[in-house]
Amino acid sequence: MTTTGRLSGKVAIVTGAADGIGRATATRFLAEGACVLAADLSLDKLRASLPDEPERLHVMAVDVTTEEAASQLVGAAVDRFGGLDILVNNAGVVCFEPVTEMSDDNWRRTIDVNLNAVFRLCRRAIEPMRQRGGGRIVNLSSINAIRTGHGLAAYAAAKHGVIGLTTTLAVELGPHQITANYVCPGVILTSMTRPLVESSAEMRTTLENFSPLGRLGKPEEVANGILFLASDEASFVSGHGLVIDGGFVGKL
Repeated sequence: MTTTGRLSGKVAIVTGAADGIGRATATRFLAEGACVLAADLSLDKLRASLPDEPERLHVMAVDVTTEEAASQLVGAAVDRFGGLDILVNNAGVVCFEPVTEMSDDNWRRTIDVNLNAVFRLCRRAIEPMRQRGGGRIVNLSSINAIRTGHGLAAYAAAKHGVIGLTTTLAVELGPHQITANYVCPGVILTSMTRPLVESSAEMRTTLENFSPLGRLGKPEEVANGILFLASDEASFVSGHGLVIDGGFVGKL
């Protein structure tokens, strides 16, 4: 990994940072010089999985669906590091259930984690970013907002919502020099996808063949895209959706 200090002096919040894409993003941000507030459900898992950077890393165990979570996270970033420049809404859940079998509880939980929490954190982050003269919001959507499948009604609906929210934020926040973009990962090997990937050799082959590259994506490859959108290099990129799927969406 080549680092260039692209985020030196920046303060970032990354949710869902204990594993997968969130961990890779928080780790890359630290390597690029940022101060990072990393949030997830488990404090122990955060501490075990992220680099030991006591001066530039602050970890918090937070359920992002609670009413208080957004204020707690943004307030902690400002108190600890003096402001906020970057917000990465990565925390997510998926529940594979056909609509005819899906419970209201599973629908609500999926929407709460993947969309409602994103909205609340974005709303709370705006003022500290204004005070810094601008900022970067990067929200995690999914290729399932573009091409869906059986059992993904709640997940696809939430990820469609993330796109609508993000593009509207880009319009509303542009005058404040705050950009808002979203990322659509394909099949990335994380703790969320691993049970499905490892359920059988046939399933792994099927998922690998979704991409013309013939393999699964790595969390670090998505983190590279998030880093670009969070950096000054993307200063004129806003309202954009970066698809990181190895060519899956374009494959007929």
